[in-house]
Amino acid sequence: MATIITGKENIQAYRMKVLKGALKLELLGMKGRGRSAYSIIKSEFGLKGNKQKVFDQFEQLCNSQNEV
Repeated sequence: MATIITGKENIQAYRMKVLKGALKLELLGMKGRGRSAYSIIKSEFGLKGNKQKVFDQFEQLCNSQNEV
């Protein structure tokens, strides 16, 4: 059974969760095709640093979004 996500805020929140998971896998050494989650997060959210620092900053950003 499929889950349907509707609404702009819900889609954005789900996308952030997916990007966070993808970046976590990249930290562990997994590689994919196309743009990396690291580069997408850096360009869309304006974060700077290495993968670990960007992950930490993005995790804080995701947690603050969930509190609101």
